Amino acid sequence: MINVKIKKLNENAKVPARATDGSAGADLYALCDKDFVEIQAHETVLIHTGLSFEIPDGYVGLVFARSSLGSKRGLAPANKVGVIDSDYRGELMVSLHNHSEITQKIENEERIAQLLIVPFLKANFILSDELEDTDRGSGGFGSTGEK
Repeated sequence: MINVKIKKLNENAKVPARATDGSAGADLYALCDKDFVEIQAHETVLIHTGLSFEIPDGYVGLVFARSSLGSKRGLAPANKVGVIDSDYRGELMVSLHNHSEITQKIENEERIAQLLIVPFLKANFILSDELEDTDRGSGGFGSTGEK
């Protein structure tokens, strides 16, 4: 387990929390100016969390959909997976898209997404005239079969 510092940018912001000991992600909570925010059908809205993070170097914050919002209400991050770099210190906001045909409401302090802190490797990209051959070669989409 690693420590990640967070800063409340608003006294009403709610600290991320895991629902269970086995939860990989910590729930992020909406911070609304009113009791709720409406998201029209097929609209995207930035939802505030009121928090900023100090993610350690070598780690990244990944913002994923909550399964219940996606499967039951058609709400998911517009960019599919949000990437919070370790050197970003601004407010974490979630860009929620309404894939449904009806207006959805996000209530203040509602769980809107989940955050995972994940280690990653930094890659040095080296220009080369040749790449090692493989059985697959340059076969792209669908090249390994349908089933």
